[in-house]
Amino acid sequence: MNNGENKNESEKTFNFDGTRIEVENFGHGHTDGDVWIYFKKADVLALGDTFWNGIYPYIDNEDGGDIDGAIEWANKAVAFTTDHTIVIPGHGAVGTRAQLIEFRDMLVTVRDNVAALKKQGKSLDEIVAAMPTAAFDAKWGNFVFNGDQFTKMVYAGLQ
Repeated sequence: MNNGENKNESEKTFNFDGTRIEVENFGHGHTDGDVWIYFKKADVLALGDTFWNGIYPYIDNEDGGDIDGAIEWANKAVAFTTDHTIVIPGHGAVGTRAQLIEFRDMLVTVRDNVAALKKQGKSLDEIVAAMPTAAFDAKWGNFVFNGDQFTKMVYAGLQ
């Protein structure tokens, strides 16, 4: 492996057998140690646990993650990809840019729903009872986390 150019401490570029591989960290996302790996020639972006395709993600608030960081990672990935990019999630099927956009939009909507209820002075139990994830639960809430659990993670990560 030949170590290539490095613009800063959060970005590394490698060349392996003629393939350019870019590894980058944008700060906290789902945790405080997330990276993405981009294989330029193949146009493949591996996002790890910053992208869960079609299912509610884990946001590790105790280890530096939060909902806003998760949204920021999704925004950066959406801006970086094209309709041809293969997107590798941490969980779920191999994805597309359209699925990444759907994921980001779900994160934003749930965050906004929970934040609005929190701003109204609602308790966590009242927010969970209001079902701020209801529009997404049938699709996104069938793996590790249901809507109530995801609502609690989002709530815990709001400033």
